[in-house]
Amino acid sequence: PLQRLQPKTVGNKTERLGTSQKKPREPQVPRSLIKEIFRHFAKMPVTRDAFKIVEKCSERYFKQLSNDLEAYSHHAGRKTVEAADLEVLMRRQGLVTDKMPLTVLIERYLPLEYRRLLIPVAVSGNKVIPCK
Repeated sequence: PLQRLQPKTVGNKTERLGTSQKKPREPQVPRSLIKEIFRHFAKMPVTRDAFKIVEKCSERYFKQLSNDLEAYSHHAGRKTVEAADLEVLMRRQGLVTDKMPLTVLIERYLPLEYRRLLIPVAVSGNKVIPCK
Protein backbone atom coordinates (compact mmCIF):
# COMPACT_ATOMS: atom_id res chain seq x y z
CA PRO A 1 0.00 0.00 0.00
CA LEU A 2 1.18 3.50 -0.81
CA GLN A 3 1.46 6.00 2.00
CA ARG A 4 0.70 9.63 1.54
CA LEU A 5 3.65 11.96 1.93
CA GLN A 6 3.29 14.40 4.77
CA PRO A 7 4.53 17.97 4.21
CA LYS A 8 7.49 18.93 6.35
CA THR A 9 6.92 21.82 8.70
CA VAL A 10 9.63 24.34 9.33
CA GLY A 11 9.95 26.03 12.70
CA ASN A 12 10.56 29.70 11.92
CA LYS A 13 10.76 32.08 9.01
CA THR A 14 14.58 32.36 8.97
CA GLU A 15 14.97 28.64 8.41
CA ARG A 16 12.60 28.79 5.43
CA LEU A 17 14.56 31.65 3.89
CA GLY A 18 17.87 29.85 4.31
CA THR A 19 19.39 32.56 6.49
CA SER A 20 20.77 32.08 9.94
CA GLN A 21 21.03 34.24 13.02
CA LYS A 22 24.82 34.17 13.26
CA LYS A 23 26.51 37.19 14.71
CA PRO A 24 28.38 39.22 12.08
CA ARG A 25 32.11 38.54 11.85
CA GLU A 26 34.65 41.31 11.90
CA PRO A 27 36.38 41.90 8.57
CA GLN A 28 39.81 40.34 8.35
CA VAL A 29 42.88 40.70 6.20
CA PRO A 30 42.80 37.73 3.79
CA ARG A 31 45.02 34.81 4.80
CA SER A 32 46.51 34.64 1.33
CA LEU A 33 47.69 38.26 1.58
CA ILE A 34 49.27 37.73 5.00
CA LYS A 35 50.96 34.57 3.75
CA GLU A 36 52.25 36.27 0.60
CA ILE A 37 53.66 39.26 2.50
CA PHE A 38 55.25 37.10 5.18
CA ARG A 39 56.83 34.74 2.66
CA HIS A 40 58.19 37.72 0.72
CA PHE A 41 60.00 39.09 3.76
CA ALA A 42 60.92 35.76 5.42
CA LYS A 43 62.36 34.27 2.19
CA MET A 44 62.25 30.78 3.68
CA PRO A 45 59.67 28.06 4.31
CA VAL A 46 57.26 28.62 7.21
CA THR A 47 55.50 25.87 9.16
CA ARG A 48 51.73 25.93 9.55
CA ASP A 49 51.99 26.47 13.30
CA ALA A 50 54.27 29.45 12.83
CA PHE A 51 51.96 30.89 10.19
CA LYS A 52 48.98 30.63 12.55
CA ILE A 53 50.91 32.69 15.09
CA VAL A 54 51.84 35.26 12.43
CA GLU A 55 48.19 35.44 11.39
CA LYS A 56 47.03 36.02 14.97
CA CYS A 57 49.71 38.67 15.55
CA SER A 58 48.83 40.54 12.36
CA GLU A 59 45.14 40.49 13.32
CA ARG A 60 45.94 41.97 16.73
CA TYR A 61 48.28 44.54 15.16
CA PHE A 62 45.64 45.82 12.73
CA LYS A 63 43.01 45.87 15.45
CA GLN A 64 45.29 47.98 17.68
CA LEU A 65 46.19 50.18 14.71
CA SER A 66 42.53 50.92 13.97
CA ASN A 67 41.78 51.58 17.65
CA ASP A 68 44.67 54.08 17.81
CA LEU A 69 43.52 55.85 14.65
CA GLU A 70 40.01 56.05 16.05
CA ALA A 71 41.35 57.55 19.29
CA TYR A 72 43.39 60.17 17.39
CA SER A 73 40.41 61.29 15.32
CA HIS A 74 38.16 61.31 18.39
CA HIS A 75 40.72 63.41 20.28
CA ALA A 76 40.73 65.92 17.40
CA GLY A 77 36.92 66.12 17.61
CA ARG A 78 36.29 64.40 14.27
CA LYS A 79 34.33 61.33 13.28
CA THR A 80 36.56 60.58 10.29
CA VAL A 81 40.12 59.28 10.27
CA GLU A 82 42.37 61.46 8.14
CA ALA A 83 45.83 61.04 6.64
CA ALA A 84 47.27 63.28 9.35
CA ASP A 85 46.12 60.76 11.98
CA LEU A 86 47.99 58.01 10.20
CA GLU A 87 51.12 60.14 9.98
CA VAL A 88 50.93 60.89 13.74
CA LEU A 89 50.57 57.16 14.43
CA MET A 90 53.54 56.30 12.23
CA ARG A 91 55.58 59.05 13.91
CA ARG A 92 54.75 57.60 17.35
CA GLN A 93 55.80 54.15 16.12
CA GLY A 94 59.12 55.58 14.93
CA LEU A 95 58.48 54.85 11.26
CA VAL A 96 58.23 58.53 10.29
CA THR A 97 60.93 60.88 11.57
CA ASP A 98 62.41 64.20 10.54
CA LYS A 99 65.06 62.30 8.56
CA MET A 100 62.52 59.82 7.11
CA PRO A 101 59.32 61.63 6.05
CA LEU A 102 56.19 59.80 4.98
CA THR A 103 56.72 60.61 1.30
CA VAL A 104 60.09 58.83 1.33
CA LEU A 105 58.46 55.71 2.80
CA ILE A 106 55.76 55.85 0.13
CA GLU A 107 58.37 56.17 -2.64
CA ARG A 108 60.48 53.37 -1.21
CA TYR A 109 57.84 50.73 -0.51
CA LEU A 110 54.79 51.33 -2.70
CA PRO A 111 54.38 50.74 -6.43
CA LEU A 112 54.10 53.67 -8.84
CA GLU A 113 50.29 53.48 -9.08
CA TYR A 114 49.92 54.11 -5.34
CA ARG A 115 52.64 56.76 -5.30
CA ARG A 116 50.69 58.74 -7.88
CA LEU A 117 47.58 58.55 -5.69
CA LEU A 118 49.30 59.52 -2.45
CA ILE A 119 51.97 62.09 -3.35
CA PRO A 120 50.77 65.36 -4.90
CA VAL A 121 52.52 66.11 -8.20
CA ALA A 122 52.35 69.26 -10.32
CA VAL A 123 51.54 68.62 -13.98
CA SER A 124 51.06 70.79 -17.03
CA GLY A 125 48.65 73.68 -16.60
CA ASN A 126 49.94 74.11 -13.04
CA LYS A 127 47.43 71.53 -11.75
CA VAL A 128 48.23 69.43 -8.72
CA ILE A 129 47.25 65.78 -8.86
CA PRO A 130 45.63 64.27 -6.77
CA CYS A 131 43.27 67.10 -5.83
CA LYS A 132 42.41 67.42 -2.17
